[in-house]
Amino acid sequence: QVQLVESGGGLVQPGGSLRLSCAASGSIFRVNGMGWYRQAPGKQRELVADIRSGGSTNYADSVKGRFTISTDDAKNTVYLQMNSLKPEDTAVYYCSADVRPTDRRYVYRYWGQGTQVTVSS
Repeated sequence: QVQLVESGGGLVQPGGSLRLSCAASGSIFRVNGMGWYRQAPGKQRELVADIRSGGSTNYADSVKGRFTISTDDAKNTVYLQMNSLKPEDTAVYYCSADVRPTDRRYVYRYWGQGTQVTVSS
């Protein structure tokens, strides 16, 4: 079993910052990549940013220059530093991890439970 536990969401004023964390634990053989998605009310889930095991990153155009994704590989943890937050960033943020479990031959995508980020004055 692989579990993802997120933390760091909350309420922040426009222009403020938040840092999300997500730790993967359990029967992990290898983590190939981790990422953050978000889903606003009435909208589809969308990619915010992801990072592969080699360190390459990918960002949604809407967050480029404001958000930074990083990892602590030793802790199987991914972070999302969010600066200059806007009301349109309000959403539930989900962590994802592409993991090969110790008892499997293939890589599977796992999801966190989601953490609410609300940007409002």
